[in-house]
Amino acid sequence: MMISLSDTELSGFSRLMFDAAGITLAPSKKALVEGRLSKRLHALGLDSFTAYLQHLHTNVGERQQAIDLLTTNETYFFREPRHFAYLSEQIVPAVDPSRALRVWSAACSSGEEPYSMAMVLAERMGQRPWEIVASDISTRILEQARRAIYPMERAEKIPQPYLKAFCLKGTGTQVGSFTLQPAIRDRVRFQEVNLNTTLPDNGQFDLIVLRNVMIYFDADTKRAVCRRLLDVLRPGGHLFIGHSESLNGLDLPLQTVQPAVYRKP
Repeated sequence: MMISLSDTELSGFSRLMFDAAGITLAPSKKALVEGRLSKRLHALGLDSFTAYLQHLHTNVGERQQAIDLLTTNETYFFREPRHFAYLSEQIVPAVDPSRALRVWSAACSSGEEPYSMAMVLAERMGQRPWEIVASDISTRILEQARRAIYPMERAEKIPQPYLKAFCLKGTGTQVGSFTLQPAIRDRVRFQEVNLNTTLPDNGQFDLIVLRNVMIYFDADTKRAVCRRLLDVLRPGGHLFIGHSESLNGLDLPLQTVQPAVYRKP
């Protein structure tokens, strides 16, 4: 039997997600919350979402599982191609050859974004050093990213030269899927990071990518997250956000280069 989610219970989950991740669950997300969490009620033998909320306040592991389930993880390879063109044509040629180019994919989901950037850098950087850090708040999605096994249809957006050079078609039990060459997989370091808390000490970056995440944040949360990111962005470094997002009105020390591309002076 399907258990219904009340408006009051939705408000409770919204508070939990805001406190944990800065994410606001709008009333329009009611069906999504109900659908994604109902299986956890059944698994735990609970008869209401109120009982599940109470359980989350005392069980850290289950709270992480609820956050995982409520975090939207839509992504695909080479999403927003203009960003990858900018990385290849503008950022790579300008980097100081005496040090490593460092990139942070700050909400990497199941890994398509950082692996796409790794393919670009593997092609364009030659023997020059580079590294990619990729993070997400969801432990479940990070495990998927580390496995790096994707259905074959997810390869549709990967340019053919990259597909041939850096991807491996599955065989045997993996027929119908593909993965990345170890030379690409091993260059991406994944870690769990909550952007709404103190960031781990990962050094300074030339490029930070935070795309299609801030649509879930209110203005104050956006400003706070961006200021944390800017603290670890090198002067002259770039910030990419989603094309449906904007930093207008946030009073941040950034120059707009083109839509969804910003530069720290």
